[in-house]
Amino acid sequence: MRIEVAVSRLIGIGCCFYSILNAATGPDDRVLTDPRSVTSASNAGARPAPIDDLYYTRSVFGAAWSPDGKQILFTADISGRFNLWKVRASGGWPVQLTQSDDVQSGAAWSPDGKWIVYQQDQAGNELYDLYAIPSDGGQPINLTNTPDIRELNPIWSPDGQTISLSYKPKEATSYDISLLDWKTRKVHKLTNEQQAGYSWGTVAWSKNAKTIYANRVNPPFTDADIYRIDVATGKAENLTSHQGTIRYLASSLSPDGRTLLLSSDAKGGYMNVALLDLASKKLTWVTDLKWEASSGNFSPDGKNYTYTVNEDGVTNAYLVDCSTNRAEKLDLLHGLNYFSGNPTEFAPQSDRAIVSHEASNQPGDLWVYDLARHHANQLTFSTIASLQAIPLPPSQIIHYKTFDGKIISALLWIPFNLKRDAANPALVIPHGGPTGQMVDYWNSRVQALVTRGYICIAPNPRGSTGYGLDFQKANFQDLGGGDLKDELAAVDFLKATGYVDPKKIGITGGSYGGFMTLIAIGKAPEVWAAAVEEYGIISWGTMLKNSDPSLNEYLKGLLGNPEENRKIYEEDSPITYIRNETAPLLVLQGDNDPRVPKEEAQQVVDILKKEGRTVDVHYYSNEGHGFAKRENQIDSTRRTIDWFDKYLKGEAAPAAKDKADAGTL
Repeated sequence: MRIEVAVSRLIGIGCCFYSILNAATGPDDRVLTDPRSVTSASNAGARPAPIDDLYYTRSVFGAAWSPDGKQILFTADISGRFNLWKVRASGGWPVQLTQSDDVQSGAAWSPDGKWIVYQQDQAGNELYDLYAIPSDGGQPINLTNTPDIRELNPIWSPDGQTISLSYKPKEATSYDISLLDWKTRKVHKLTNEQQAGYSWGTVAWSKNAKTIYANRVNPPFTDADIYRIDVATGKAENLTSHQGTIRYLASSLSPDGRTLLLSSDAKGGYMNVALLDLASKKLTWVTDLKWEASSGNFSPDGKNYTYTVNEDGVTNAYLVDCSTNRAEKLDLLHGLNYFSGNPTEFAPQSDRAIVSHEASNQPGDLWVYDLARHHANQLTFSTIASLQAIPLPPSQIIHYKTFDGKIISALLWIPFNLKRDAANPALVIPHGGPTGQMVDYWNSRVQALVTRGYICIAPNPRGSTGYGLDFQKANFQDLGGGDLKDELAAVDFLKATGYVDPKKIGITGGSYGGFMTLIAIGKAPEVWAAAVEEYGIISWGTMLKNSDPSLNEYLKGLLGNPEENRKIYEEDSPITYIRNETAPLLVLQGDNDPRVPKEEAQQVVDILKKEGRTVDVHYYSNEGHGFAKRENQIDSTRRTIDWFDKYLKGEAAPAAKDKADAGTL
């Protein structure tokens, strides 16, 4: 999401050269990676990246154009908190618009440019309210002020009189669409979902503000439809009625109101981009790929639209001419390139678009792409200066076969200057979800670890997105079964490189990655020498009692009815196996986590302490699911490194390492 000028960073521009040579047209023809082909490059300037500097490098997301096209709004943690900032679209010093200890995101300008509406929760509890602030600054106003209701994703009607939002009471299982009257601040529901776990989300308003186009998605994200909703009556018409599990997900309405831009996996279970004619309900396919293509937006003048393609964890952005449907790939650096903008990436004049670029060793930034000149100018500059002089090892995309012959993709980071002497420590990093994917995003924690000599591998096991619906569904009612074996096959790959000491392998992950960490050390204790889990699940049974009701419907979609499938819930829970573990375990958890509540961490710690095992825990009092505050990000990473240094490298004296991190000679 950046042009690096330091010679020591130029190696990152070709960060996935290995994967380019082995580029595949889809998951079916991925080329297996020879473990011995993996090498550790020599770099005389290699040294540990200071942990503070990694996290003082900012995160930037959630861009939005002002109605006159002169300013761009975004969320950034420049101050150490995710607040709202704005900057001239031509570039310049950003101005902080809001100040809060809590995360502010989803910001949208009013059509007249006078107001900005955004969402904010409290201490990570995800019970968002909608706030408004004058676009030139001032006192924020809580528009909804409902402590037990989630209100998020604001979208203004074209006349500026109404705001569409996602709405879910704390104990509800589904998200509905509600409408907020801008003058009276009154909120009323437009949809009234009756099926547990199904969720509605607004795509676009019609120009006359009489119609809303929306998506309705099932809990395990395997089926979705597009609806046209009459705002006055709430009457909803299904535009993509179908048999079986197919996802139709709209993203944009054409300016003339005749066409929806959408993504669908109706073509063989792989997400592709299509155009839906609203009069005839006929689909015209734009792409025919076995990678994951995602639709973007129409330009305000109706001449162009956008989409992105995720090819094995690397994303490319495309601009399409509406008159010919000819696609142009934007010329950006290798990594993750995608469009950013609420409600659209296009400037009101249709002459520019906001794109985001990042890679695993290049922090994310916003760029403004000039459509006429086919050129991008960098808008934000996130990297702290000291990091530009430190070589950060790039990721490699590798492929290996797992126990049943399936091909698994993984991101692999090899530190500089290693000897192929089977003496180096390594970490497996399972991703969250499980309906998710490890992609080539900027990863501060991985860079902290890899620059300290840890080989890191992040697999995309069965259940991951990005490789077709069948692969995504391959872990249903088998969580911690086949997908764990896919993670263990990554360990075999690491050993086969000749770099890794089999007695110095650890595992660490958050959320479902935390679950995978716990079930891995319980079901395969002989593999792991140490583990760090963050906000992970120990028991699906207690999750159903304590977690957010909408998330529970998602879990039921993966595991089935808990009464009918009690044995599956037990066999797929780490608590069944955790007493087998032998690896020293560190647990990190937010006190206010609504998704994986604190009770999960407490169970792990209580069980292992009673068993007399090596276990430690740290709770963050002002965090939810994940750590958003800079001091907590730094602290959790320091604790993780100290843990692995002690139990994988046999090192102690964290104070000495802190001194080294500070850059002393």
